Amino acid sequence: MARMAGRRTLFAAPVLLVVTFGVFAVAAASPFDPVKAYAGTAGLTASQENLDQLRVNLGVDQPLVERWWNWLTSAVTGDLGDSGVMRQPVTDVITERLGWSVLLAVTAFLVAILLGTSLGVLAARRQGGWLDRLVSSAAYTLEAAPAFWLGLLAMWFFALRLGVLPAGGLTDTDSEVVTFGQVATHLVLPAAVLGVSQLPWFFLYVRQGVADALEEDPVRGARARGLDECTVLLGHALRSGMLPTLTLVGSRVPELITGALLVETVFSWPGIAAATVQAATSVDFPLLAALTVLATAAVLAGNLLSDLLYGLADPRVGFDG
Repeated sequence: MARMAGRRTLFAAPVLLVVTFGVFAVAAASPFDPVKAYAGTAGLTASQENLDQLRVNLGVDQPLVERWWNWLTSAVTGDLGDSGVMRQPVTDVITERLGWSVLLAVTAFLVAILLGTSLGVLAARRQGGWLDRLVSSAAYTLEAAPAFWLGLLAMWFFALRLGVLPAGGLTDTDSEVVTFGQVATHLVLPAAVLGVSQLPWFFLYVRQGVADALEEDPVRGARARGLDECTVLLGHALRSGMLPTLTLVGSRVPELITGALLVETVFSWPGIAAATVQAATSVDFPLLAALTVLATAAVLAGNLLSDLLYGLADPRVGFDG
């Protein structure tokens, strides 16, 4: 296990280098001017001399390779630079927002896994039954539904029409402090929407895996020995049927990140979504590069986690092969 994790870590280094250079290259080719974005309305009346000086101060007057290399060498020492659009260090921007994004993503992922697994097992037990047909139809429909559309629909129904849940934000509008109860209440809708958007893949994988496992000789033998249905399903069929599903943990991370950005925007969740959008539209090189590296590292970590879980669940799979 340690050897595989070490190899993946070494492989991640050149990947991150290429990704960061690609970010700077794409940003350099962007039609957006970071100087005008930084200056805002003041840039409309500023002289060309002042704009040129501001360009020097922001470091965007340097060639592409030099700008990327300066950022990279500083990032290795822990200095991610300053965000022009946020007017604060990039480290502070990420620190203030990352925790809320992680809370939303982890909660949604748990909802998708637990609910998708439960429904998948129940549907596989009675293939062709009313529950199987109903949930399968809903899963195929949800696969094509954008996360932001689900978010707007949920906001309209639960917040505006029924009034049982808040429409967005982290706390109530009249509250000056962040409390656990308010955060939990405001988390329900965005986490549920993001989790439901990821649920179809877990449901379909578990359903197919458990259905195939129920036809295998070991499971049939367990039933022949008189074991109760719950033990057969959870102790035998689910364990065997979950193996292909473990690969989804890593493959769904990019979709989870994309969906989280959309859901955070819809529900005004104070995560990294707003920072990402502003960094992209303002060509904020330091912040954009740091957020892209963070997302890439999350995808690589998700893929590694999938392989580790698969190896732990199936001893026949070698970690060092």
